[in-house]
Amino acid sequence: MYFSIHQFENLDKFFRRNLINSITGFKSLNLVGTKNLDGLTNLAPFSQVFHIGANPAYIGLLIRPDSVERHTLNNIEITKEYTLNHVLSTFYKEAHQSSARYQISEFEATGLTPEYSSLLNAPYVKEANIKIGLKLAERVDIQLNNTILIIGSIQEIFVPDACVGEDGMIDLEKAGTITCSGLDTYHTTKKLARLSYAKPDKDLTEI
Repeated sequence: MYFSIHQFENLDKFFRRNLINSITGFKSLNLVGTKNLDGLTNLAPFSQVFHIGANPAYIGLLIRPDSVERHTLNNIEITKEYTLNHVLSTFYKEAHQSSARYQISEFEATGLTPEYSSLLNAPYVKEANIKIGLKLAERVDIQLNNTILIIGSIQEIFVPDACVGEDGMIDLEKAGTITCSGLDTYHTTKKLARLSYAKPDKDLTEI
């Protein structure tokens, strides 16, 4: 099938949403944990999470326009703290359900367990194997479509010992991390290979 920009406006809105959301391929999947000033915890799934820099260590989180109340965005801006938690196949349905518009904590609604570190007040997901604690570094308002880029400074990382290689590379499959496509489709992964650094005068090798 072929679609041009001239056809987009005439497509059914749900068809267009699914088409554009899935065309970029597999995406990282994280549950974002926050807490408001009254102590109410919040949990929401996000697939627009990406590396920005390693030194200093920054991660980007893209949030949809705040034309309606966004508990995650509000909590991050007020408390300046949040967590990212990788999703496993053992609780992907609970992770998906946390996107519902609850007036109670999504932890309570889905049965996932909040846990805390000594460094941050934002809740982690106990069931997750890989967890990242961040502080708000910068908010960037994207004028094109009113989305919001939240840039977080990594404060701490929790990874099972067996999943961290000698060179620092994390084995995501060993950690059980899953991925997603579009808005509602979930996938496990299978590694093909890890390749050597590409140079014009040297053949690639598997490492």
